Amino acid sequence: MRILFCGGGTGGHVNPAISIANTILQKHPDTQIAFVGTRHGIESSLVPKAGYPIHFVKVRGFKRKISLSNIDAAVKAVTSVWAAKKIIKEFQPDVVVGTGGYVSWPTVKAAAKMGIPCVIHEQNAYPGVTTKMLSKYAAKICLSFEESKKYFDERVRDKLVLTGNPINVTFYDYNDVRREFGIADGEPYILSAGGSMGADKVNEYCFDLMERLSIPRNIRHTHAVGRVGWEKYKAIAHEKGFDKKSNLEILEYIYDMPKRQTAADIVISRAGAITLAELAFRGKAAIFIPSPNVAEDHQYKNAKVLADAGAAIVFRESEVNGRLLAETVQRLLDHPEEIRKMQDAVKKFAKPEAAAVIADIVLKAAKRK
Repeated sequence: MRILFCGGGTGGHVNPAISIANTILQKHPDTQIAFVGTRHGIESSLVPKAGYPIHFVKVRGFKRKISLSNIDAAVKAVTSVWAAKKIIKEFQPDVVVGTGGYVSWPTVKAAAKMGIPCVIHEQNAYPGVTTKMLSKYAAKICLSFEESKKYFDERVRDKLVLTGNPINVTFYDYNDVRREFGIADGEPYILSAGGSMGADKVNEYCFDLMERLSIPRNIRHTHAVGRVGWEKYKAIAHEKGFDKKSNLEILEYIYDMPKRQTAADIVISRAGAITLAELAFRGKAAIFIPSPNVAEDHQYKNAKVLADAGAAIVFRESEVNGRLLAETVQRLLDHPEEIRKMQDAVKKFAKPEAAAVIADIVLKAAKRK
């Protein structure tokens, strides 16, 4: 069996595809798998690192404002379909899987026009433009949120399947990982991050939180700055004396995130769909500060689904600051019953079987062909 994946731009599109691919290989080790992406997307590094070959097409998104770059985007929207057709003819997949990002558009469209079954997966509560445009070409549309269904045309409703988001479902014991990190029994542990590429406002608010609460109360706190702005915030942390505080840990990137999430009592982060799925699986109380710089404000819509169910606290980036963040964390720590309620509520959103369910859908689509 030969399966072609396409998805990219951010880890939120690429990592689910890799999870599905890995699951398929566990079921059928002789399956041939390849990816389609762009050279400038994060898929150009993540996919080879995961051990899969990747082919490239040139495609870019349209700007919402009038821009000369939209002319280039329009040209690439046509030429990328031709390039995708060439890749498909050479690889001859039994099924194509699209997980979002601009690169999914030419690949899924080309495959469907060539009579190859396609399965697409939407990570966010509010479906992206690419997903909605490709819905008419797909045999199945895998969703991560029940709330997403209402945004699709009635003509494709029978294709919709609620699967959840594929994530790393390795289980770690709470007490074991806390001992590994040297966290004492009953000692609060805060984990915060602005995203793998960084986020100025989240970094500022979390540094303020450390000064207002983590340092005075000697609370264990790990914060990941992100790759963009690392040198800047490392210098600020040094100036503030954070590196002299044994309870504080300032990192560029967290490579053992599943363990850190397991050990944490409160997580502060952006609201990417994969992050939400991971925290639901691990049953963690979270404070989300969604990125305002994403299409259709989808991070806020993701987080709002959890907040409406009492499973998380959500602040608009423009409506929060270090003082309010510190007050919120202190209230939660002073009222552990609130943390427990959030933990119980968020667990209801967990779908640890997502990768396996989507893998079965992909395999069935391929067999029908």
